[in-house]
Amino acid sequence: MNFRAISISYGKGQLPIRLPMGVEPTIIRKAPLPKIRDQRAAVRVALERPIQARPLRVLAQGRRSACILICDITRPVPNPIFLRPMIEDLLAAGIPSRQIRVLVATGLHRPNEGAELDELVGDPWVLSTVRVENHFARNDADHVDLGPTRTRGTPVKIDRRFIEADLKIATGLVEPHFMAGYSGGRKVIAPGVAHSDTIRTFHSARFMEDPLARSCNLAGNPLHEEQLEIVRMIGEVYGLNTVIDEQRDLVHVTFGEIIASHLAAVEFIRGITEIAVPRRFHTLVTSAAGYPLDKTYYQTIKGMVTPLDILAPGGTLIIASECSEGLGSPEFYEAQARLAEQGADAFLQTILRKELAGIDEWQTEMQLRPMRIGRVQLYTTGLSAEERRLTGVEVIESVDAAIQESMTRTGNRELAVIPEGPYVVPFYAGEEAHREPFHGAVASSA
Repeated sequence: MNFRAISISYGKGQLPIRLPMGVEPTIIRKAPLPKIRDQRAAVRVALERPIQARPLRVLAQGRRSACILICDITRPVPNPIFLRPMIEDLLAAGIPSRQIRVLVATGLHRPNEGAELDELVGDPWVLSTVRVENHFARNDADHVDLGPTRTRGTPVKIDRRFIEADLKIATGLVEPHFMAGYSGGRKVIAPGVAHSDTIRTFHSARFMEDPLARSCNLAGNPLHEEQLEIVRMIGEVYGLNTVIDEQRDLVHVTFGEIIASHLAAVEFIRGITEIAVPRRFHTLVTSAAGYPLDKTYYQTIKGMVTPLDILAPGGTLIIASECSEGLGSPEFYEAQARLAEQGADAFLQTILRKELAGIDEWQTEMQLRPMRIGRVQLYTTGLSAEERRLTGVEVIESVDAAIQESMTRTGNRELAVIPEGPYVVPFYAGEEAHREPFHGAVASSA
């Protein structure tokens, strides 16, 4: 045996990678977490001991209606664990089942319907007890106009079903997000159930090109600040936030006032996902985190952007993503076609002048970040020949061969591997790095 094997997340399983002997990979993972023995009991504790709020059963008393937001299918949120106990509390408090709505926060993504909706909710009792509906960002009549934010003038239009509910709750997964710092909490509202105008405004270049709009950063992050302002414009909102491990098991849950409960979950996860790394690498292998995030190339770009701080200039970033549903939306397809036709510099110039971003073109804009630093290679089994061309990156047939070629080209046999892709954020901690203190553990060689 003249190689060593490791694996990274790919689709609903793992992609094995064979490394040449003599290569000592630095494996960058989340810090280990103790399992919760009884996950449903942990949810019950969170609902009964909330952060800056009363217990859910008390909050629900005297309310006529309730709306619970859940993330769409692109996020592996453990909905089956917490939706039923939440709804049972609302029913016990006297809210009629017909006045309880679960609203899928799709943003500008497609709706989740049929078997996909069953999978997302994960509990037939929920589907048969309350209304479960999708948000449609382009339906003008579905939204309430709250006016612009004071700070940056973002038009705030939010799904009427959420705004008009007596009790408003957003649920989600707290994980690193390559634009907004961290997902969950306020992000489930905007962009989750916001109008297209709202979403396209704070996905425009004046937000996206801000250097503070990056993974794990909330301080001065313009997207995060706008989201907080939108939450405050809405008023009383509560949040249930979850954290999961590599096996997608629930390891932490908070409930309470939406901003406070989200920040509590962020503080918990910082020490798990922000990983200090002592050097940069000329060869870096990562994933798009597997299913469901790697269903489209659109979501795959997150995995390209997240590890850039440890990619050496001119280095090679190799990412594996199944892309079982192809590129993504028709709008993203069109944006990628413009990138392929115009080139990176010309594409960027066309969007810098826009007040409203074209739908989904912000993801193409984010792809420019790794392209400015080094070489990007994609391994996938789910794209057609034309879709591969439109990725704008080099599509490879073998991760093993790409690793060997990169090492031969650079003469450097050091390798970084991030099995879980964008759910882990490595930061360069070398002598010349100028960042705030790290919370994560230093990555170790496997």
